[in-house]
Amino acid sequence: MVDYLVVGLGLAGISFCEVLEEKGKTFKVVADGSQQASKVAGGLYNPVILKRFTMAWKAKQQLELAKPFYQRLEGKLGVKLDYELPVLRKFASTEEQNMWFEASDRPELDYFLSTKILPNNNPKIDAPHGFGKVKYTGRIDTGTLVRSYKSYLKKKGQFLNESLDFDALSTSDEDITYKKITAKNIVFACGYGLKQNPYFAYLPLNGTKGELLIIHAPEYKEKNVIKSSVFTIPMENDKYLVGATYKWKDKTNTPTEESKSELLEKLKTFLKCDFKIVGHVAGIRPTVVDRRPLVGGHPEHQNMYVLNGFGSRGVLIGPYASKQLFDYIENKTDLDPEMDIQRFTKKYYVN
Repeated sequence: MVDYLVVGLGLAGISFCEVLEEKGKTFKVVADGSQQASKVAGGLYNPVILKRFTMAWKAKQQLELAKPFYQRLEGKLGVKLDYELPVLRKFASTEEQNMWFEASDRPELDYFLSTKILPNNNPKIDAPHGFGKVKYTGRIDTGTLVRSYKSYLKKKGQFLNESLDFDALSTSDEDITYKKITAKNIVFACGYGLKQNPYFAYLPLNGTKGELLIIHAPEYKEKNVIKSSVFTIPMENDKYLVGATYKWKDKTNTPTEESKSELLEKLKTFLKCDFKIVGHVAGIRPTVVDRRPLVGGHPEHQNMYVLNGFGSRGVLIGPYASKQLFDYIENKTDLDPEMDIQRFTKKYYVN
């Protein structure tokens, strides 16, 4: 008997496992690696939506939880995960500069937005109107996180590398049984894989395909994240992540020439140096119609829960939503109503 069976080991699953371990709960994880969103994510933590100069949902609260969360993981796993990097928003015009100044006066945004226009000092970037700087931002190396955490759980005998067989899952009011495992609760943190889940398929999870390029650009020499029509995120050895695309119809993890061409076209509007493509990855982000996470308990099965729908902001939302779900299960506290799946209960009974 364990306290929890967790299904999925992306940002959602890892975040919830960390809460369980911190609280002294026993658990096992079942995951098959089919969902690629966390592995191929840019990993950027940025509290500001730079297209509209607005705050992302609950971003400041989430950042306050996320920073110490990833620091603890670095210590536990013995790897570097958190790379603090300023985000520079490239201005296309003086009008955008003025919009930035207006935004930086707003109560929540003034903490994150620098009020100085930064001149462009990189000859390999076309940015005559300069940049606005977002503070307290950076990148989590999500690929290293997923690989390292899986190894950590394997060593402890807590990881089953397989697809969950729903025919082998049985539920009762007291517990959940899966093959030889009996658990008090089950949490589905399986990203877009939730669409194949017979218990939670009623939830409006859309899924948005995202693709990233990895380029090698020795002349670029840029240490900041640059956000224009696409972003460039510095990695090691003169490599940069370039992304990302948003496609709603294609639900495969296969990189496409169409998205590659789209990213290159946008990149070449501001990057003025030679580069070589050394990687191209794709994954399906678990997105929701109202752009809020899917967190909470099943309408009928009282020991069955979901932790999902983080979209492109899983790095920030994961620790916040996981703590809320744990407190909801163990301490009977209310979930943030904006992410509580009770908002979709009618869909369950209609279906």
